[in-house]
Amino acid sequence: MNNEFYPLFFSFHFYLFGLIALASALLFVTRKSPVAAALWLVNVMFCLAALYVMLDAQFIGAIQVLVYAGAIMVVFLFVVMLLNLGRPEDVSDIRGQFPRLAAGAVGLALLAEVMVLARAKFPAQIESAIPSGDLSRGEPGGIIGPVAELLLKDYVLAFELSSMLLLTAIVGAVVIGRKRS
Repeated sequence: MNNEFYPLFFSFHFYLFGLIALASALLFVTRKSPVAAALWLVNVMFCLAALYVMLDAQFIGAIQVLVYAGAIMVVFLFVVMLLNLGRPEDVSDIRGQFPRLAAGAVGLALLAEVMVLARAKFPAQIESAIPSGDLSRGEPGGIIGPVAELLLKDYVLAFELSSMLLLTAIVGAVVIGRKRS
C-alpha cells in the first residue's frame, strides 16, 4: 500500500467502525429479544475495540474485548438464561430470509476486508512507530507490563477479593432463581 493512500485508508475504516458501532447501538436498544440485544451490544464493544486499536491504544482495545465483550456479556446472558423467558419463537427477532442473506453478505464483506488487510503492505513509519522498551529503565514502550505488575503484585488482594465477590453473586443468583419443588 502506498504512503499517500494510508490516511484515506485509515479514515475510511475509522468512520466505517464508527458507523457500525452506531448502527449496532441503535439495533441494541430496539430489539425485543434480550439475547439478540446482547449480541448487538457485543458488536458495539468489538467496534469500539477496533477504534481504540486504530487510535494506537491496543491495551484499551484488548481490555474492551476481554472485560466488556467477554465477561460482562457472559454475566448478562447468564441472567437472561436464569430468568427463562419462555419459548424461543416468542422472542425471535429474525423474520424471513432477508436478514439472514444480509448477515451473510456482511460477513463475506468483512472476510474479504480481512483478507485484503492481511496482504497489505503498511508504510515503514507505521511499523517503526510500534513502541518497544522498558519503562522501568526509562525507555519508551508499552504499558501492559507495568499495569500487570501493579495489578498482580501491589493490588493482588483486591483483585482476588473482587473475583470472589463476583463468584458469590453468581452463586446467590442461582440460589435465588432456583425453582422450588
